[in-house]
Amino acid sequence: MIIVHLLAPARAGGLERVVQGLAIGQHARGHQVVVAAVALESLRGHPFVTPLERAGVTIREIAVSHRGYLKERAAVAALCAEIKPDVVHSHGYRTDVVDAGAIRGLGTATVSTNHGATGGTLKNRALEWLHERVLRRFDAVIAVSRVISQRLVAAGVSPARIHVVPNAWSEIARPLSREHARARLGLSPDAPTVGWIGRMSREKGIDVFVDAMARVSDRQIQACAIGDGPERAREQSRAQQLLGERMVWPGMLPEAGTLCSAFDVFALSSRTEGIPITLFEAMAAGTPIVATKVGGVPDVLTEAEALLVAPEQPDALASAISLALSQSGMAADRARRARERLHSEFGSDRWLDRHEEIYAIAQRVRREAV
Repeated sequence: MIIVHLLAPARAGGLERVVQGLAIGQHARGHQVVVAAVALESLRGHPFVTPLERAGVTIREIAVSHRGYLKERAAVAALCAEIKPDVVHSHGYRTDVVDAGAIRGLGTATVSTNHGATGGTLKNRALEWLHERVLRRFDAVIAVSRVISQRLVAAGVSPARIHVVPNAWSEIARPLSREHARARLGLSPDAPTVGWIGRMSREKGIDVFVDAMARVSDRQIQACAIGDGPERAREQSRAQQLLGERMVWPGMLPEAGTLCSAFDVFALSSRTEGIPITLFEAMAAGTPIVATKVGGVPDVLTEAEALLVAPEQPDALASAISLALSQSGMAADRARRARERLHSEFGSDRWLDRHEEIYAIAQRVRREAV
């Protein structure tokens, strides 16, 4: 099968990690896979493409300007006319909204994965509204959680075209040793450390994490927030006032998931989620987890594998962090069960099978529509 994955990649993120896992896994199965990356700047040395290049996946860069939508649409259509893919699998609202119509015009099946809504600003909500309406025209739409599926149905996407496929774990890079991970992050070798990884925007709750760490009474506990985004400057300033030197901000790091081994507790403080890949990375590293019970998180972890708390409750998050650190034996048991569940229920083989099945369905839908 000839498969094109189409996206406008950020430097890091769950969406990008999913595309890497799919493309590498499908390439290893013998499919002809092309990752078409819409890029505002050169992808040379870009952290998204490095694992793909390492695995031998073909990457085609589509250089565009910020609002060069017509040029982008024409370039994507030309690429598909050249490659003649059996299916184009797009990821993210930009490529879904701008490019999918041109691809369908060639008679090519279109599939989109909806990784979850972010909400937030009026602009974001307007884009999500538009995106949900565009998804009605896709031959197949993959929702990574039941919650997302329900929202898409409410937005008018046909239930017959929605397929719930939770994200899966595929190891692209092994976790570093605790010693090496801490050295890379500049952390004290011995101090108990709570880690956070993600895009620093409202939906990910970096502000909730800062507030929670300010409520943790043990002043020997340090915090580390890896990532970048629109809320970083404000939250870093607040953390300096509330926590002083107890919290470090290493910024955006390539393959950040390999650093989960540096942490005594991994905290996920999101207000909304699909199936967060950072959760899988913490599970793979055997790091105890404290997470908000949002989106697809309860589909991945139960109270037997992690401490789960309500969103937007920094007091509850702080209490769970303190409990995990003070009861390290019980936390380690939960982390062991989480890693076992990761490998038994979220391996990549069935995930890749399901995508092949959905691609075949999408092709049939497209043939019937022509």
